[in-house]
Amino acid sequence: QVQVVESGGGLVQPGGSLRLSCAASGLTFGIGDMGWYRQTPGKQRDLVASITKRGSADYADSVKGRFTISRDNGKGTVYLQMNNLKPEDTAVYYCNVVIFGSGYWGQGTQVTVSS
Repeated sequence: QVQVVESGGGLVQPGGSLRLSCAASGLTFGIGDMGWYRQTPGKQRDLVASITKRGSADYADSVKGRFTISRDNGKGTVYLQMNNLKPEDTAVYYCNVVIFGSGYWGQGTQVTVSS
C-alpha cells in the first residue's frame, strides 16, 4: 500500500516563511519524480515545483527565488521551503509522488498568507 502525507501548512503573515513536508510510505524504493501543486476554489491544480530522483528542480515563474524544493531519498520525503510569502500564495498545497510510473496524491495542506 502507498500512502502520501503532507504536513507543515498553517497561517503566516506576508513576508513570512513556512516549510512543507511530504512523506511517502510503501514501495518507496520505486520513487521517481516528486512535486508540489497548489489549488484554490474554482481553479485548476497547478504545478509549483518538481524535483527528479537525482535532484534537478523546476519552479513556476511565480515562485522562483522564493521557494526551494528538496528531497531525502532515504526517507521517501520531499520538502518545500517557502520564503517571502505573499497573499496570492494562499492555497491548498498537494504533494504528488511518482512510484513505478504512477502518480500518488497526498490529502493536501492549507497555507494561508494574511496580515
